[in-house]
Amino acid sequence: MPDPSVFMLMGPTASGKTEEVLELAERLPIEVVSVDSSMVYRGLDIGTAKPGRAERERVPHHLIDILDPQEPYSAGRFVEDAGSAIRLIQARGRLPFLVGGSFLYFRAWLAGLSPLPPAHPAIRADIEVRAKRRGWPALHAELARIDPDAAGRIHPNDRQRVGRALEVYEATGQSLTQLWKIHRVKTSTPCHRMVLEVTDRVALRERVERRLSQMLDEGWVEEVRALMRRGDLGVHLPAIRSVGYLPIWRHLEAGTDWEETRNAIITETLQLAKRQMTWIRSLDADARWPVENPAWRRHLAAMVGRWAQSDLC
Repeated sequence: MPDPSVFMLMGPTASGKTEEVLELAERLPIEVVSVDSSMVYRGLDIGTAKPGRAERERVPHHLIDILDPQEPYSAGRFVEDAGSAIRLIQARGRLPFLVGGSFLYFRAWLAGLSPLPPAHPAIRADIEVRAKRRGWPALHAELARIDPDAAGRIHPNDRQRVGRALEVYEATGQSLTQLWKIHRVKTSTPCHRMVLEVTDRVALRERVERRLSQMLDEGWVEEVRALMRRGDLGVHLPAIRSVGYLPIWRHLEAGTDWEETRNAIITETLQLAKRQMTWIRSLDADARWPVENPAWRRHLAAMVGRWAQSDLC
């Protein structure tokens, strides 16, 4: 049998990761483990570029549609879920392929998780009061003074992660980045990594705009309207704050201008790509490939092909 490796393809949004792995899976024994904090939610399909039913019938996918949008998800749970999926895939003699752009989840899988303090309701309540008075961007600026590395990874309007980062600091006197440096249990699974990076920002914006047009044609607005009709979801939930969903939600709820909404989606997507690139630049340069260089596809196919030839059949 081949060695029990795990392949990882990391990259920013709209970089063609999923399409390439699906193509490889047509001829190689690959099962996909999604590394995406939004694809875990049922009902968030079009806006997350979730593989369709036909694609998932051809190629097994894991960690997609595992939660209701009301439920929270975390890097810790991802590590547990991914570990379970990987063990099952390897037991079948197949290759687990982790694909996505949630770099916090990749980092958690590769480096392990530091022990963080439990929730502290009193501190969190005080943070919420400050946020109502000053706004979340102001608290994000406060976080930037305490922990610039964490602030660089967290969007100023991500109330859940900004609040948690401040809560941890106020409860322990240590920043998240400092706690990351505490001993962590690392994965013992051999990992083969390829990291895609964007060097042409103009081309990225063009890809984002084309993909947005396609998503809108496929019915993304109707998808958000269906989520609103449930009556039990709201803008406070991480699922609804997934990239692009909140602007459409506000457009339907408050009648914001459509062109303004469309521009907000593009801006959110590009901001996500920028944060992803911050993660990418912190990784081993030997594993990085410009997405504009088509040779990355041949290199990836060759890597997986060598694994498959190591006595697969």
